[in-house]
Amino acid sequence: MTTTLEVLHTGPLALIEDLGRAGMGHLGVSPSGAADRRSHKLANRLLANPDDRATIEVAFGGLSVRVHGGDVDIAVTGADTDPNVNGVSFGTNSIAHVRDGQVVSLGRPRSGLRSYLAVRGGIDVTPVLGSRSYDVMGEIGPAPLRDGDVLQIGERTGHFPEIDQAPVATIPDDVVELRVTPGPRDDWFVDPDIMVRTNWLVSNHSDRVGMRLVGMPLEYRWPERQLPAEGADRGAIQILPNGFPIILGPDHPVTGAYPVVGVVVDEDIDTLAQVQPGQTVRMHWSRPRQHPASRSAW
Repeated sequence: MTTTLEVLHTGPLALIEDLGRAGMGHLGVSPSGAADRRSHKLANRLLANPDDRATIEVAFGGLSVRVHGGDVDIAVTGADTDPNVNGVSFGTNSIAHVRDGQVVSLGRPRSGLRSYLAVRGGIDVTPVLGSRSYDVMGEIGPAPLRDGDVLQIGERTGHFPEIDQAPVATIPDDVVELRVTPGPRDDWFVDPDIMVRTNWLVSNHSDRVGMRLVGMPLEYRWPERQLPAEGADRGAIQILPNGFPIILGPDHPVTGAYPVVGVVVDEDIDTLAQVQPGQTVRMHWSRPRQHPASRSAW
């Protein structure tokens, strides 16, 4: 008999995600994949899964699933949702053995935004364009989970590590510090250093496409000037016409016509996935910003 997970409750949003579908920008397809790659990989490693096995990405907690057809081993990483099996907590960033018929539940996060539920063997859904990830903008990949869905579990590989719990850094629940590489279009603004002098508030109009920030708006140097569409990348900070930033997420468009004032360094991108609406973000240039006057004309 095949072992499955029956979705009892999804919470606000539960998606199947792996490491995404890289290399398809020329087709207009974004990379997508887990918003917090670090937590996704950790959940798989705890279970001796390859990093690219699909997990369930849960935003704001609330997921409940029942095991059918046999016992399974699971791990939950990312936001601290006090995960439990039949009401008995087992702790974030650790392994739990779940018996046939038991229910795994995630509460509301104490800190962080997104949790990752991994099962030994991975979530086995049909890949789309080489990935099991769902892209919320392109609506590509396995659809968002709904109550009553039944998920197949893949074939187990490898051997368990010697430890069953992983020490990880605490997810900040107050001010989040981000390092940003300046440019390439910081010279489009009168004072781009506003980016590092402002405490930015994360808007509740944020999602996997982009995180919107509210604070002191940047002033365009040439308000009537238009930028031809350029390639976009995860972590790029576009400045909207109202002067407010949006940091592109995993499901970002592959091109954009808003100037990019800077790009979040790759080591800090996973941190963005755990920032809740209403939190404060503070940025720092990762290297000195070059003065526009010292650049060659273009």
